[in-house]
Amino acid sequence: MLPTIRASIAALVLLLTANAAQAIVFAVNEGVSYRVPNEEIRGRYAAIASDLSKLLKQPVTIEPIADYPTLRQGLAAKTYDLAMVHPAHLSIVAIRDTHYRLVAVTKGFQQYRASFLVRADSPLKSLADLKGQRLGAPDEDSITAWLVRATLRDAQLDPKAMAISYMRYQDAIPFAVENKLTIAGATAANSIVKDWTSHGGKVLVQSKPVPIKHIIASPNLTPEQVDKVRDYLTALDGTDEGKKKLEPCKYAGFERYDEGALLAFGAWLGL
Repeated sequence: MLPTIRASIAALVLLLTANAAQAIVFAVNEGVSYRVPNEEIRGRYAAIASDLSKLLKQPVTIEPIADYPTLRQGLAAKTYDLAMVHPAHLSIVAIRDTHYRLVAVTKGFQQYRASFLVRADSPLKSLADLKGQRLGAPDEDSITAWLVRATLRDAQLDPKAMAISYMRYQDAIPFAVENKLTIAGATAANSIVKDWTSHGGKVLVQSKPVPIKHIIASPNLTPEQVDKVRDYLTALDGTDEGKKKLEPCKYAGFERYDEGALLAFGAWLGL
């Protein structure tokens, strides 16, 4: 019986290996300037991953990716078959350089923009007044920081010649401005902007809006698979059952978006 047992074990190992190889990796990034545990992220997308597994007839595994260098490397290597990418600049580069395809954008995040905060008593009237001053901004490689630099260039300011203090988390921005560590600070967090203005703070200017939180698909997936994923995601908010699956993610839903328009944003960002 020993040879038979060994053969059965070998067959099981081969089967498990084959199943693992066929698993579709769905990477999820929630940005670098927010604190979200990995297990919470997996839980948010569990129902969607389960549906996609049935739809594509392959297991779909959620892989939270917290840091941008890892996300960037994985996209360049096509390690991720699907990816929810918070930072627009990384998905744009993946579409442009690694032939990822835009599946959908997230509803409620199509108008993401950086707000430049100043104190209530600030004498600043325009971005031009920031010349020679210190500006606070989120992580240097965050989409908000890219929006900040593009907006400064539009105002004829050279970001490289400016004193910009990059901060790990967005909630450090208002603290820095209020305590005069920086004369202004940029954030794209609506809750922070609302709290700032409710206490008398001012918004000097806002950047152009860009859509963030893109879902993209690697060339590893066939066009038919991409269409199935897109149709599924964009239909989720059309039923009560679908809305319940969106609730953990706190998203209103997903919609189609023009890939060419997204690449044009990339040119403006300076990618």
